[in-house]
Amino acid sequence: MIKAIRGTRDILPPSSAVWNHVESVTRETFRVFNYHEIRTPIFEETTLFARGVGAETDIVSKEMYTWDDRDGTSITLRPENTASVIRAYIEHRLDQITGLKKLFYIGPMFRRERPQKGRYRQFFQIGAEAIGSDSPAIDAEVIELALEILERCGVTGSRLLINSVGDPESRQRYTDALREALEPVKDQLSPDNQRRAVTNPLRVLDSKDPGDEAIITTLPSIHEFLNEECRTHFARVRELLDARGVDYEVRPRLVRGLDYYTKTTFEILHGALGAQNAVCGGGRYDGLAESLGSRVPAPGIGFSIGEDRLVMTIEESLNAAALAPLDLFIAPLGADAGVHAALLASELRRAGVVVEVSTDAKLKRALETANKLNARYSLILGDNEIAAGVYALKNMATGEQKNVARGGIVSAMRGESDA
Repeated sequence: MIKAIRGTRDILPPSSAVWNHVESVTRETFRVFNYHEIRTPIFEETTLFARGVGAETDIVSKEMYTWDDRDGTSITLRPENTASVIRAYIEHRLDQITGLKKLFYIGPMFRRERPQKGRYRQFFQIGAEAIGSDSPAIDAEVIELALEILERCGVTGSRLLINSVGDPESRQRYTDALREALEPVKDQLSPDNQRRAVTNPLRVLDSKDPGDEAIITTLPSIHEFLNEECRTHFARVRELLDARGVDYEVRPRLVRGLDYYTKTTFEILHGALGAQNAVCGGGRYDGLAESLGSRVPAPGIGFSIGEDRLVMTIEESLNAAALAPLDLFIAPLGADAGVHAALLASELRRAGVVVEVSTDAKLKRALETANKLNARYSLILGDNEIAAGVYALKNMATGEQKNVARGGIVSAMRGESDA
């Protein structure tokens, strides 16, 4: 038997209804915040991610799916989408269009990680990017947008963590201090962090190895190395979040796993996800566009929500079947009734009614199927009903049955629902 590749999965009904619900709610939230959809290819030149994400990050050095195309070009399935969005921004000269560019995306990403609860090798992200402003007001609005999406989807009890990782000058001073502090203790770290202590000390702070925690807590805080501009920017972001009534916790060691972040970084956690409890993460990336070849500065900030984790968080509290209800199950009795039922179903579907037509000749079995499908109503069609133009409409929840004319089926169903 051929099975799905490890780290991938099939999303089946009724779970797919929850995914559709999340994406519908998300799209509406993006609409009211004036964000517009961008769709980028799922594979790009490998150089884009090496330069954009950072060659020394775990994503680029260990987790990407990369191969040589027939012309020798190195190609990679996208492990994240911010670099792709900025590439499109530069390529299509969006910087020449006046105003802030507010873009969103929904789609699959690919990383060869160890599969576990909420973490897959093909996973889905909901993301937003606001490009063209370095204002702290945009940072606060982007964080508000992320929280609003989660709240509208039904996530409760989440925690917002925020930090500033400074500008390149502040980061370099902090990186030097970290490397110096780690030098005498690096041999006590996990193997991955022994390497990071030399190549990219900031990544040590992002360690998920519990054995490294005792050392990490002794390391200096980046807040000691922020210059005045970065301090002022971060203070203003906090003021704007306070004005919105947003609760947050400042985490000085929150650096995120990508090299392009500058100044504001943030994560949103949810306890229902266990150890892998981050459902959203993001930050500012001033300078990313220039590193990818733009001649025009394009400061930006964005986030990505792990859609797999978001669905896990809310799925148990939702009735998936109710998100994609079957309105009407038609049970035709006889061959002529089957033809009539097909025509009637077409008419009702054009009116927006979700209809299923039975292929079972026996009424009892047809109604049993209607129950299994959680149909709201069933409609019995026999020769007498067709001749009279009046049908037996049955409420499957209450068992109540009444006769309705062909033109009154929709109003009878909707009228009962509104009552």
